[in-house]
Order: sequence, then structure tokens, then C-alpha cells
Amino acid sequence: MEELDLGEVSVRRASQADADALAAIDVPPDAVTAERRSGFRLWCGQGDVFMAETPSGPLGFCVLDYSFFEHGFITRLYVARDVRGKGIGTGLLAVTSGSCVTPKLFTSARLSNHAMQRLLQRVGWRPVGMLDGLNDEDGELELFYLCPPRHTPKKATEPRRRRPAGDAGLPERPRGLR
Repeated sequence: MEELDLGEVSVRRASQADADALAAIDVPPDAVTAERRSGFRLWCGQGDVFMAETPSGPLGFCVLDYSFFEHGFITRLYVARDVRGKGIGTGLLAVTSGSCVTPKLFTSARLSNHAMQRLLQRVGWRPVGMLDGLNDEDGELELFYLCPPRHTPKKATEPRRRRPAGDAGLPERPRGLR
């Protein structure tokens, strides 16, 4: 599933042309740094971002990558505050999970993020564990979720891209691993 139409809201894979608008959707305009824009350009260029939008602009986004033990992992899901509760997060999850090329798809949410936990449980994701020590700033627990079994991987038409060395502070993966 590459696109979804929720009335006037559509969900599609973002392009590099969308990167700057997405970088600004969840922070005040003066908080959009060059590093943040660069991160969104990288994700969008790799095809890792799905966005929900109306003709007036983006409403939310979802970032999917394969850095979590070679499984799909939704690293970010964000819906603009003024349009939450209208099915946009559900639509983003549906399109993203339908586009995942691995049998398992995971995501996580901070213990205090009750809205994300409710969304995930409402659409059938199940909690599979928690991690302490991930968030150095506040020490908050991170809860991990697994996409429901209805998720069947989309056949990969091209090999998954390796993350560039140094991306997000992670070392390059050893050769032979995808």
C-alpha cells in the first residue's frame, strides 16, 4: 500500500521536495535547524517517510527504517496537534505497515506517551517489551510494540539501502549485512 485517501487527507511516500515542510511540522519555525532539515532530506531521499497531507499542506508523518535488528521499525510518528483523533495516525500506520518489506514491524513509545500507546493498541499492535536507559535526558522507559500478524511484508523490488556511515551517530553496518 503506497497511498491512502481519507477524504481530503491523503497519505503518500514523501519526496525530497517535502523534507523542509516535514521538518517544520512538529516544532516552532525558529526551532528548525539545518541538522533537522538535513535529517528529513536524508529520510525522504531514501524513501523512508510517509506523509499525511491536504491541499493546504502536511498534517503528519511516519518514518520507517530497517535498523532494528534488520526488521522494519517506525522511528517517528507525528500528527499535528490540531488534527489528532481524526484517523490520520491510523492512516499513516496502515500505509507504512503495508509498505514494510520485512515480516516483523516494530515501533516504540515513551511510557508517558499515552496517546501513542492507545493508538497502537486500538489498531492491534501489541506490547512486546520495554527498555530502560534509552532516554538519557529524563530516564523515561521506552515501550516496544509489534505490528499485528495481519502484516505481510511487501516484496522488495530492490535491495534495502545501507545507512551511510555516521548517519545518526551510528557506525556503518558490517559488509554482508543488509
